[in-house]
Amino acid sequence: MRTPYVIVTNNPLVVKNLENSREIIYKDVSYEEILRETRDRIHEGHVLLTHPLSGSVKPNETPYKSILISRQRRDVDADSLKLIENAIQACRKFMMKADKYKPEVYQDFQLIDWTLLESAMASADTL
Repeated sequence: MRTPYVIVTNNPLVVKNLENSREIIYKDVSYEEILRETRDRIHEGHVLLTHPLSGSVKPNETPYKSILISRQRRDVDADSLKLIENAIQACRKFMMKADKYKPEVYQDFQLIDWTLLESAMASADTL
């Protein structure tokens, strides 16, 4: 399915569930690094389609983040750039310690991020 968006994520569950049906930019990196990857894409002309700090889960509470950006590129979107830069700054305030949780808890965090992404895709797919 060709969608008007691309998913930027560090969540392996997203790849598992969507690898054959959506365009995914997967990086095995931290939450903050996903935000920086998204910022780099915005500098290339992509537009944020979901808020980089969506949901009620703070950056220090989960290692996973999935963000929708536009497939098409245009001039750099100032609003998207401002949002992502603010999200990166907020993330730095809430630095997460590596291996903060037991291994089985990470699956729960993947599911939370997946659920937020599913909701966002459902909205984006109707546009």
